[in-house]
Amino acid sequence: MKDFGRVIPAMVTPFDEDLKVDYKRAVDLAKRLVADGADALMLCGSTGEAATLSEQEKIRLLEEIVDAVGDEVFIWSGTGTNNTSSSISFTRKAEVVGVDGVMLVGPYYNKPPQSGIYEHFARIADATSLPVMLYNVPGRTAVNILPETVAKLAEIENIVAIKEASGNLDQVTEIHTMVPEDFIIYSGDDSLTLPIMAVGGKGVVSVTGNLVPGEMMKMIKAFEAGNLAEARRIHEYLYSLHKSMFVTTNPIPVKAALGLMGFDVGGLRLPLLEATESEKQKLKETLASFNMLAQ
Repeated sequence: MKDFGRVIPAMVTPFDEDLKVDYKRAVDLAKRLVADGADALMLCGSTGEAATLSEQEKIRLLEEIVDAVGDEVFIWSGTGTNNTSSSISFTRKAEVVGVDGVMLVGPYYNKPPQSGIYEHFARIADATSLPVMLYNVPGRTAVNILPETVAKLAEIENIVAIKEASGNLDQVTEIHTMVPEDFIIYSGDDSLTLPIMAVGGKGVVSVTGNLVPGEMMKMIKAFEAGNLAEARRIHEYLYSLHKSMFVTTNPIPVKAALGLMGFDVGGLRLPLLEATESEKQKLKETLASFNMLAQ
């Protein structure tokens, strides 16, 4: 069985000039990320603009990427929504396509109680044989998956991991003390990857991983090898790059950055807009400091 991955780029979805999914460019990007050091990929997440992709587009995107690099790395797909029955339906379709695992975001907007959150995830997990990663991002969903709920969900055999993007290290610590030893905690905030690893995390589902997966992997391997000084050096080196990916709403900056690096992935679908000139200038300055601008 393939490893679930440690550096998992939350892959952007390339669009052509008509804002149609550019499947060839998506395959090119997936191959580029794997060649540069990613050991898994996350498709159809918020960074991949899943909210504005049709189900047909998602299915074809999964098919193309699984066919291109599915033998090399673990392929995760976001399949969760705030509708339990539709999440079950799409999760089953993603399993048929051949993805290796699914990520389920906290049910946004509905603001269910913790018991409703538990039932939502439990029923989706019961509908698939695939490994399941929970995704806690209360800044986007308006609901926090509490450590007690995570611990209860971790008792379900195929719920194997969580992407924690609460930004709360105390919460990560609480989760780690409550879940089985083999349950995996991934950072959902690039700049908190090293701190989260220090309190029990394994890796990161990464926005910056679209740009520098190899550097992220070096940091993680240094930490795992006990070379904390080197891990901290890389963490501090990458810090400004991580922060630049959030000068405005994700994935606006990362798509602009890829273009500035010479790998055009097109624009964004409304209600997201392309980066402003001032935002692009800030990105240019940061990328220039890393010698990453296209020549």
